[in-house]
Amino acid sequence: MNALSEKTEIFEIEHVGETIIVTPLEGLGEFDFQRIETAARIVLRLLEDPSVLNVVIDFHRIDYYGTTAFSFFIRLWKRVRNHRGRMVLCNLSDHGKQVLKISKLDQFWPVYPSREEAIVAVERWMRALGEEYETPSSP
Repeated sequence: MNALSEKTEIFEIEHVGETIIVTPLEGLGEFDFQRIETAARIVLRLLEDPSVLNVVIDFHRIDYYGTTAFSFFIRLWKRVRNHRGRMVLCNLSDHGKQVLKISKLDQFWPVYPSREEAIVAVERWMRALGEEYETPSSP
């Protein structure tokens, strides 16, 4: 798996094929509004590349995110969805899972126990989507 990587002040971003993996590097509390917004613009700009369809958010370094970060995740998901991609989460804390369940976004954002499982799930989903749009060969 060939990956390109870059860092913002609060996110590490890896580009693997049609997927970017966003890893928050520290807690995303409410007092970090400007830092989150600045980093969010960088991540959203990456999605302007038509070859980037999917996002995996890997929470293995943090246990908590506030409403500013939550708002960014929603914007990210809408952008991905508009480009027929998929957004999944992995390594989410129990608190993070609870927030998703209460907001009912767990119905839209699948959660996987590991990064590897999240990437495999996105690749499987993309293959299924591709098969859906393939046309049968002419005899």
